[in-house]
Amino acid sequence: MQIADRIRADVTAAMKAGERDRVTALRLVLSELQKAAKEGDADELAVLRRERKRRREAETAYREAGREELAAGEAFEAEAIEGYLPAELGDDELEALVRAGVEQTGAASQRDMGRVIKHVMEAAGGRADGRRVSTKVKEALS
Repeated sequence: MQIADRIRADVTAAMKAGERDRVTALRLVLSELQKAAKEGDADELAVLRRERKRRREAETAYREAGREELAAGEAFEAEAIEGYLPAELGDDELEALVRAGVEQTGAASQRDMGRVIKHVMEAAGGRADGRRVSTKVKEALS
């Protein structure tokens, strides 16, 4: 079952349960998935990661502005989206991928960071945040 189909089913269940906030959050994500599908972007996971990132950035901005209620709403939406994403890699798994990436690309210095990051991101299959990968690669090449 595709992610969009699961979300549609969850919207129906949330409506029946009277969970208005969840319905709203899921409908927004479903709308983005449908828009991406119309544009020819079939990578649902990429859309979900992008939407989660937007919610996390908005949450941070609202917290910095002292708007806790709006920040909490963005956090709720981000958590709802995360329920449809594969689990993030643990530190040990990510470090193993970074070591393998350094070995396979022959990286020796910070200048080779881009190649290693690209390799690790492909190997992680969307289960690792780019910022986290970048930090681990930088540590490995230092």
